[in-house]
Amino acid sequence: MKPPAPSVITNAFYAFYDLHRPAYQAYAAVHLPPEEARIAVAHTFALIAEHWSRVLAERRPSAWAWHRYTRTVARRSGRTLTPTEDVHLLYEQLLLSIDQIATVTGEEPATVTARLAAARRSASKGRSRPEAREPRRPRCRHPARTTTTPGRTEHTPQLSSRP
Repeated sequence: MKPPAPSVITNAFYAFYDLHRPAYQAYAAVHLPPEEARIAVAHTFALIAEHWSRVLAERRPSAWAWHRYTRTVARRSGRTLTPTEDVHLLYEQLLLSIDQIATVTGEEPATVTARLAAARRSASKGRSRPEAREPRRPRCRHPARTTTTPGRTEHTPQLSSRP
């Protein structure tokens, strides 16, 4: 099989760039000052262009690029997000659809949906802070008498009065 012409490879890169750059720029703007965000995006696309033939050979080129990009942003910001946090940010703050997130990150839409659900569960757990609720009483399967001492609770089983 004959390799594709250089113009086809070049056009494919520019199509990739046009498709991904807006989301990459918005993502970086959330984490970095404007100049740092611009540098992170430029660095990432320079890396992608340098390895474009290899990127095209990947099973999921968008995933390859997204992985390198989020590493670059994490290194510059000093904070690494999990894939679940990334999906949540892309959906809730940048207002991308599930299909757009799947395209940008190189994940399947089902994976994006599952991560978004996990992020929502995690966020809902964060809203109901345990320290804001009354402490739960310990549960026992048998009748017990509870003796409370400051900072300590002891459970003493009740003895039956059987001979």
